[in-house]
Amino acid sequence: MNFAKYLSVIAISMLKFAGGPLTGLAIKLSWIETAICSVVGMMITVSIIVFSGDFIRNIFRKDKPKKFTKMTRYGVKIRQKFGLAGIAFLTPLLFTPPVGAALSMAFRYDKKAILLQMFISAVAWAIVQTLFFFYVKDLIFS
Repeated sequence: MNFAKYLSVIAISMLKFAGGPLTGLAIKLSWIETAICSVVGMMITVSIIVFSGDFIRNIFRKDKPKKFTKMTRYGVKIRQKFGLAGIAFLTPLLFTPPVGAALSMAFRYDKKAILLQMFISAVAWAIVQTLFFFYVKDLIFS
């Protein structure tokens, strides 16, 4: 076992989920090792944000009006149509793990529900993305 390789995939997945499967492919981990490390990386970030969300919110709380960016407007649309499941589903694809977790916390969803939905999404997308990248690699480099 080479823990440095695992930590590389975990660290990349903490910031950008799709980077985990690409990193695992590049450093020649198996697809299952890559998928597991990608899930672990995303869930570390989500857990940190969920459990420190109230503390962070109090630090950055300001009395000035909130600005709506394209990302926040998009997040509101996703929430209105699909709820927490939609945010969790899109976190590995469109949002990054920190943005998806922060968005979920901003909408004040239950912490256990956030963790469960994000975990389900992370497992599903880790399998899909990892197998996709490993399959495409075989097609391109065969």
